[in-house]
Amino acid sequence: MCGIVGILGTEPVAGKLVDALKRLEYRGYDSAGVATVENGTLDRRRAQGKLQNLEARLASEPLHGRLGIGHTRWATHGAPTETNAHPHMTDGVCVVHNGIIENFKELRAELLGQGAVLSTDTDTELIAHLVTRELNQGHDPAIAVQHTLRQLEGAFAVAFIFRDHDNLMIAARQGSPLAIGFGDGEMYLGSDAIALAPFTDTISYLEDGDWAVLTREGLAVRNRDGESVVRPIQKSVASALMVDKGNHRHFMAKEIHEQPEVVAHTLANYIDFANSRILLPDMPIDLASVKRISISACGTAYYAGLVAKYWFERLARVPVEIDVASEFRYREIPLEPGSLSLFISQSGETADTLAAMRYCRGEDQRIASIVNVRESSIARESDAVLPTLAGPEIGVASTKAFTCQLSVLGCLAIATARARGIIDARKEAELVTALTEVPRHMSAILRDEGDYEALSHTLSKARDVLYLGRGLNYPVALEGALKLKEISYIHAEGYAAGELKHGPIALIDESVPVVVVAPNDEMFEKVVSNVQEVAARGGQIVFISDAAEDAAGCDVMAGIQLPETHPFTTPLIYALPMQLIAYHTAVFMGTDVDQPRNLAKSVTVE
Repeated sequence: MCGIVGILGTEPVAGKLVDALKRLEYRGYDSAGVATVENGTLDRRRAQGKLQNLEARLASEPLHGRLGIGHTRWATHGAPTETNAHPHMTDGVCVVHNGIIENFKELRAELLGQGAVLSTDTDTELIAHLVTRELNQGHDPAIAVQHTLRQLEGAFAVAFIFRDHDNLMIAARQGSPLAIGFGDGEMYLGSDAIALAPFTDTISYLEDGDWAVLTREGLAVRNRDGESVVRPIQKSVASALMVDKGNHRHFMAKEIHEQPEVVAHTLANYIDFANSRILLPDMPIDLASVKRISISACGTAYYAGLVAKYWFERLARVPVEIDVASEFRYREIPLEPGSLSLFISQSGETADTLAAMRYCRGEDQRIASIVNVRESSIARESDAVLPTLAGPEIGVASTKAFTCQLSVLGCLAIATARARGIIDARKEAELVTALTEVPRHMSAILRDEGDYEALSHTLSKARDVLYLGRGLNYPVALEGALKLKEISYIHAEGYAAGELKHGPIALIDESVPVVVVAPNDEMFEKVVSNVQEVAARGGQIVFISDAAEDAAGCDVMAGIQLPETHPFTTPLIYALPMQLIAYHTAVFMGTDVDQPRNLAKSVTVE
């Protein structure tokens, strides 16, 4: 989740770029840089570490250009060095980038085969060379960028400036957000409106697939099909001291839509993309020696742990016990000294989870935590901290924190399986590739919410809703039911679909919607059999699957088609429909989506 800024100004912009980057430093802080165009020449300054290092560099080696771009980085491809810091440039173009280019290895091999000289380990440098190749073929900058974007796979945001063009900036969004700011004879670009707050309150947001040409005179936007489009211009209420909703009605909606970006950011912390393997930074625990894992968490984090139980047991062949933290702390469970105890908490301050962790510490356990706040109590008291890089989550109902937790847990399960010799390098690479595709699939799901809005009208009339799933996606069904309960106040329950005939089927009649999580995996035929049992009793079926709608074998109230994905990553992908169903139902019902009654974001008392 790197931070991007750009300014087409009437005076030197380097200082303003750094000021804007300071408001985005929460997005990345291992290196930073700015670049400007002056008298037809591209020039840049970069520094490893925090922004104060870049400021010192600019103080001794100033830039005077009135057009520039800046970037604060969290390393993805390549170590956090000055060489790998953005902006990246060739003789003709300079680029900053946020996200992951999935086909990095293929593009790198292609460019090297054509004689390109690459000086870094980053995917971003490849983008600069691809645009340069197009420019050398005689295309103007806009066409060069358009042709390059068609070659890139993944979720990303980019901004370009060009030699000999002191009134041109081009930006594109595919999954990661970008805001455009309008000034008096000036234009601005930022990863969010917070960065631009001191300069303008007049903002337009690019939509997924858009690419835009900025000059000091204004903005021209084209969509993914190359058609000219006009995006709404609005007044922003963002300030440098607040988190902004952007162009979303609620924080929850914004956080749902941030998932392609923050999941990519989180995965980048644990994946060596060049070699398709998992790297766990600062992991003091020997995963090869782990014989048993105890997981403890609360609420949505507990459901993330349930998914992890499947991953660890099936992939790494490690037995896992998982408990709700409020129960675990009082069970006084006997634990084998030296085993791994894993704790999951968005805030890192959840009282029950913290108490369970301290019990395990007393039982001579090795402690690992997955948290979104590195300075939290749980993080400070852990042997190993595996951060989720979700950024601030304001909505009480967890969305992006959940999928980032799943991202970390998936990486940890793969690393454990590899360390124990259960999987080989080829299988690791297969699973890593599947994870890197997740942000792109998430972006595809979020492009059209019409199905969910229509469905919400029906669900809002229900008194009870059942959610069904099997295997890895049974916890996803539980999470879907929790989301609906939390923000719409409709009673909902999640069940393992195989348990349907052991009791819950008695609840089903024409008034009960049944949401079915049904990826086309090894459990699909069994889930379809359960769906037909529901249909035979008049249940109203919402069928969510990457298989065709008619694969359900019966009439359904609604079918939601998802992209085909690797079975390992389905919990990450199918979490988004669960969130969107709950969100749009709550909005239609008029409840307080961001602050639902009786709930708090962080439960710090028992």
